[in-house]
Amino acid sequence: QVQLVESGGGLVQAGGSLRLSCAASGRTPSSYGMGWFRQGPGKEREFVAAIDRSGSSRDYSDSVKGRFTISRDNDRNTVYLHMNNLKPEDTAVYSCAAAPMRTYYTLPKTVEYVHWGQGTQVTVSS
Repeated sequence: QVQLVESGGGLVQAGGSLRLSCAASGRTPSSYGMGWFRQGPGKEREFVAAIDRSGSSRDYSDSVKGRFTISRDNDRNTVYLHMNNLKPEDTAVYSCAAAPMRTYYTLPKTVEYVHWGQGTQVTVSS
């Protein structure tokens, strides 16, 4: 079992930046591929970014590619989402998720995420 706690959300103007953190605790967090998802008002939850256990393979949704960067620090059991050039349409609750992965360099599929955090609100004003 892994517990996930997000932090770093807030209110920012369009064009600004934020860094979200996801602190993992419990059973060997480094054994998990990690991802960020978001759910905007009146919208379905959508994939944002993923990172493998090693931190070397990453994937992004087209809507954030080139603006967001996912990273992880396995010594601190923390995953980050660096968000630059934020837009009002990025407004959402951002949640991190963990997927148990046997291999070190494989990115998780969306259906493989089994642990979820409570989320942190990001609001981008125009």
